[in-house]
Amino acid sequence: MYIIKVKGKSKIPDYIQLRDDSFTLIGYFRADKPVQRLEKYGLEGRDEEMTKIISELPFGKVRKLEFND
Repeated sequence: MYIIKVKGKSKIPDYIQLRDDSFTLIGYFRADKPVQRLEKYGLEGRDEEMTKIISELPFGKVRKLEFND
């Protein structure tokens, strides 16, 4: 799974896109409220990790989501 942070414009907020290995969009949510939607994408229990990743992720850069289990 890949993650991309998209910069909003004017009244449109910043968004996070989640994409599968074929880069097909599998979900998106507001960058300022990531924890509310994680269970929908199979990322429950990774609230702190995702919040940190999102805060450090630069706009427009694709990053592969890899977790240390």
